[in-house]
Amino acid sequence: MATASIPASTPQSAGMALPAFTLWWREVVRFYRQPARVAGVILSPLLFWIVIGSGFGTSFRSGQATGQQHYLDYFYPGALVMIVLFTAIFTMMSVIEDRNEGFLLSVLVAPVPRSAIVLGKVLGGTTLAAIQGLIFLVFAPLVGVHMTLGSFGLIVLTVFLVSFALTALGFAIAWPMDSTQAFHAIINLFLIPLWLLSGALFPLSGASGWIRGVMYVNPLTYGVEALRTLMYPEAPSSFSLTASILTLVLFTLFMFGLAFAMANRKKGSV
Repeated sequence: MATASIPASTPQSAGMALPAFTLWWREVVRFYRQPARVAGVILSPLLFWIVIGSGFGTSFRSGQATGQQHYLDYFYPGALVMIVLFTAIFTMMSVIEDRNEGFLLSVLVAPVPRSAIVLGKVLGGTTLAAIQGLIFLVFAPLVGVHMTLGSFGLIVLTVFLVSFALTALGFAIAWPMDSTQAFHAIINLFLIPLWLLSGALFPLSGASGWIRGVMYVNPLTYGVEALRTLMYPEAPSSFSLTASILTLVLFTLFMFGLAFAMANRKKGSV
């Protein structure tokens, strides 16, 4: 009787953790086996940052005389978020590829909870996006960013939350699709404008009319503002750091819930 109770609980816990870990590891290995993909994710935002930042130069002003920044400095947090966004997009395209190759079907027919599938895929993309974003921090001293241990920890937390939320959003978009072309169309229509109106390119205080309203309700704005506050404590900020972090936590939970709901919407579909 005593031995019968042990295996009853063990498979249940292993049935969640092992599939999630396996899918997470598969995403990481799959991404880094494609060097061109890794280089593109890093170099594209780096090129944007250098070219756009140098182009605007000192003609850009983010605040009053005491808070003015060179555009390379101002654009740096936005470029970091761009790297996270690009990585999340590319990794979640694997959902469509897995479906077309038949791998997703084999996972779905296995005795594995769909929550493990969502968690494994999203955590895999989150890990990649966060690592790619944090690698970009090597350029931080060039724009006058000097981090303490505490500020670095909060930057890591912010990057993780933004990565998780965007990856979960990418999963929710990719799950019902069977075409990478359709996925790219949604990305260009939705996710790129989400980044453009996050304060990455221009400050919220300088926007006018309905643009400012969209930026206020855009959750990505709070991620960019949190990073800018942590990197440039002396610069003016539209939100407190606490408000930005709490908004990101809510955004992350909502996006994971949406991804889970999409994966469970039709039990028999892939």
